Amino acid sequence: MLDIRLLRDDPDRVRREIAKLHVEAPLEEAIRLDARRRQLVSEGDGLKQQMNDLSRAVGRAQDAAKRQALIAAASTVKERLPAVDEELKQIDEQLRQVMLAIPNLPHESVPDGKDESENRVVRQSGEPRAFAFAPQPHWELGARLGIIDFERGAKISGSRFYVLLGAGARLQRALISFMLDLHTREHGYTEVYPPYMVKGECMVGTGQLPRFGDNLYRDAEEDYWFVPTAEVPVTNLYRDEVLPAERLPINHVAYTACFRREKMSAGRDVRGIKRGHQFDKVELVKFVRPETSMAELERLMSDAEDVLRRLEIPYRVIQMCTGDLSFTAAVKYDLEAWAGGCKEWLEVSSCSNFMDFQARRAGIRFKETGGKARFVHTLNGSGLALPRVLIAVLENYQQADGTIAVPPALRPYLGGDEVIR
Repeated sequence: MLDIRLLRDDPDRVRREIAKLHVEAPLEEAIRLDARRRQLVSEGDGLKQQMNDLSRAVGRAQDAAKRQALIAAASTVKERLPAVDEELKQIDEQLRQVMLAIPNLPHESVPDGKDESENRVVRQSGEPRAFAFAPQPHWELGARLGIIDFERGAKISGSRFYVLLGAGARLQRALISFMLDLHTREHGYTEVYPPYMVKGECMVGTGQLPRFGDNLYRDAEEDYWFVPTAEVPVTNLYRDEVLPAERLPINHVAYTACFRREKMSAGRDVRGIKRGHQFDKVELVKFVRPETSMAELERLMSDAEDVLRRLEIPYRVIQMCTGDLSFTAAVKYDLEAWAGGCKEWLEVSSCSNFMDFQARRAGIRFKETGGKARFVHTLNGSGLALPRVLIAVLENYQQADGTIAVPPALRPYLGGDEVIR
């Protein structure tokens, strides 16, 4: 959520920044409601002051007629106060809902652009493998090896579901364990195992609600929402808290299953396991001081990239332009891994700095001893997302005889196995 003072003090700047995003936002409605709110606050304060003045005047009045006139005036003022308070309560809620619909402003470092076609390749690590044979996509490799079953996945759950079997399931589990161990043992993150269902206010805190409710799964009877990413429960660990400044930065890593309806992706990536309504992800979440958040974003990206470096998978880093930023991110980079079978760059991580946008929505602050509480900056990024890392392993490590070589970094997690047959 934006600081309302930005709209109040420099509305033209906010209009310019929102225009860079190429989205519609109810800025004028927010400005109107804020102005009305301030009028009501001023009127209410004036009425309360009148009440106090009239009360004192009644106490000093000696003349009975004057006293009655003062009492009548006080009664008139008192009758007006509930109406002002009720309208103020309604305006507060309307303003909150409107502010929740306004996206974050882009950081000054974000390049201008209308859509994903104007994103920038920042760097690339490694070169795509030159195969001495015709490489196959993962849907053919997985089916032939008997480690991915699309038909039974669709039978039990419908389209965009699949079943991992045998070495496929073990490889998925190995990747999760490898990533968690790397981030906790070498990158300094504290592991969290959170619930996979959260309250609605948690989704509001991280920005999924109210805007993206149609893309989420929900238990309507209990009003639980299935997490689209571990970012939601992990960020909300500290919702409505004031953290001691000495605790920052807080670095968490969490594995969860993730659930998304993929409505916005209808018709895209329909073959294989690139997109599904359920997928696994290891997520990195940071809570940091505002003055360090951009440096912390670089560390976050490096930690996510380290997974790809150790798996020896070619990848590239893409900076999102203003027109391709998410609703909540002030700055965002994607990591894309090369998949040698389907010959595509696949997004395996989005690393974002939200600045204080999520912290304002979720009420997460920090405080120096004797100082004033301030909002933290929150960051997150996949470290990394499955099944696309699984796809990259299968397709980049395939061999001419149809087997899959196991990346050296994963062999300890597969009992020393070097080949998937």
